[in-house]
Amino acid sequence: MGRMHADEHAIDTTLVRRLVRGQFPRWADLPVTPLASGGTVNAVYRLGDDLTVRLPLTGGGAADIAKERRALSTLGELPVAVPAVVAVGEPAEGYPWAWAVHSWLDGAPALEGRAVRGLAEFVLALRANTAAGPPARRGQPLAGVDTATRRAIEELSRTDEPFDAEAALAVWAEALDAPQWTAPPCRLHGDLMPSNLLLRDGRLTGVLDWATAGVGDPAIDLIPAWNLLTAATRRAFRDAVAPDDATWARGRGRALSMAVIQLPYYRHTNAVISANARYVLAELGVLTRSR
Repeated sequence: MGRMHADEHAIDTTLVRRLVRGQFPRWADLPVTPLASGGTVNAVYRLGDDLTVRLPLTGGGAADIAKERRALSTLGELPVAVPAVVAVGEPAEGYPWAWAVHSWLDGAPALEGRAVRGLAEFVLALRANTAAGPPARRGQPLAGVDTATRRAIEELSRTDEPFDAEAALAVWAEALDAPQWTAPPCRLHGDLMPSNLLLRDGRLTGVLDWATAGVGDPAIDLIPAWNLLTAATRRAFRDAVAPDDATWARGRGRALSMAVIQLPYYRHTNAVISANARYVLAELGVLTRSR
């Protein structure tokens, strides 16, 4: 991974050890190990066998510490494990923001193109969760990201990616034209990327990164249909979740918007995110897979 953001704070194992030793001396002797991650908001380190340390990379991501803590504290019963916030650290040692210690969840991140059992069950269970929550940013009408999406499509069309801007605009127009969600807001995760989905033996057992959680249009939690599944498993996922045609179209639009914004920004700095963006765009039929 390269430096992803212009205002990214330098974080390394030594800094993490100093922060832990200074604020949580009971964990001072635990080994600290950096975790390979496609994440764009936090640097993540394993602390001993049972904990992880999450440090925001930028000031913009620092607010997510409190958002995620609130979201995790209000979740009802779910069919998968979610991390617990064990402690929250304060700025120190030259690091300017709050940071968090979470419980460790076993499991391997999902991989594009692999079948995932239990995904639809989780999405439906979360949607049925009646706990109150703030509006999810990605649960709002797609018109709010229209300008950014069109700008990203134009930018991507100027790169050497085998990208069909006209086809992308057609997918986007269909999503914008779809009727909006008018039912009561649903509980959402908002960022069901493969790296946030933990599997054991092909079954979903844990879901990470709840900073984008809230309530709103459930279309956002359909994005694994394109960022993870194949045509065959996508059909099964759709049948199990049973969204109406308009919600499915908005979900497809969300997947497109996220991918076209991510790819130009991360194509040289985050191999995991850029590869997933290419996977999404290929599944949507707007980018040719490399041979």
